[in-house]
Amino acid sequence: MQLFYTSNITNDSETFTFDKTESRHIVKVLRKNTGDQLFITNGTGELITSEIIISSDKSCTVKILNFETKQKPWNYNLHVAMAPTKNIDRFEWFLEKATEIGIDQITPILCDHSERKIIKMDRLNRILESAMKQSLKYQLPKLNQLTPFSKFIEENNSDDLFIAHCEETDKKHLKDVLRPQHNTTILIGPEGDFSISEIELTLHNNYQPISLGESRLRTETAGIVATQTVSLFNL
Repeated sequence: MQLFYTSNITNDSETFTFDKTESRHIVKVLRKNTGDQLFITNGTGELITSEIIISSDKSCTVKILNFETKQKPWNYNLHVAMAPTKNIDRFEWFLEKATEIGIDQITPILCDHSERKIIKMDRLNRILESAMKQSLKYQLPKLNQLTPFSKFIEENNSDDLFIAHCEETDKKHLKDVLRPQHNTTILIGPEGDFSISEIELTLHNNYQPISLGESRLRTETAGIVATQTVSLFNL
C-alpha cells in the first residue's frame, strides 16, 4: 500500500487537493489516473481512503470516501531528548529509524558539549513524514524545537525519566528499570557526553542514570538502542 500524508484533512473534509510537488509525483511518477484510490493519513491515527477525481500533475484532487481510526501499534509513550549530532545526517538517520520502530516525541536539546546549535525544522519534519509513510504508520512523531538542556529538565514531566551517560557511576541497564506501558523520557547526550553539572541536575530532578550496554555508542546509535529496547520490552 502506498501511503500519502497531509495534516490538512479533517473529518469534515469532502475533497482535498495535493500541492504541485505531490500532484506531480502522483500523476507523473506513480501514473495514477481518475478513479484510482489513494490512501492518506493526517498523522493523528486516521487512515483516509480517497478517489482521484481530477488527475492533474499541478493540482491532483481526490474525493474523501472513508475515515478509519487506527490504534497506535505500540502501547507506551516514548519521548527521546537528544543532542543533534555535528554531522546532521546522523541525527536525521535517528529520526528515520526511530519513527520506523515507534516513537511519540523527539526533542533536540542544546547541551554544554553540543557541537551543533542550529537545526532545520522543515527538513527534519519531512524526514519524519517520509519515514511514517514508508513504515505504514498513521501517527506522526512530534518534533519539538531545539531546547536548552536546563529548560527541558525543568519542564518535562513523564512518569519515568532516564539519562544515558558515559560516566563511571552506578547505573542499571535500561531494560532492567523500564515499566510496561508507561510514559518514558530518555536523555541522549552529544558526542562529548553530558557535562557533570548536567548529570547532577537530572539526578536532582528524579532522572535515573542508565546503561545501554558495554559498548560506547555514538549518539544516534544510543538513541536507536534506547528506542528499540523500549519497544522490545513492551511486546
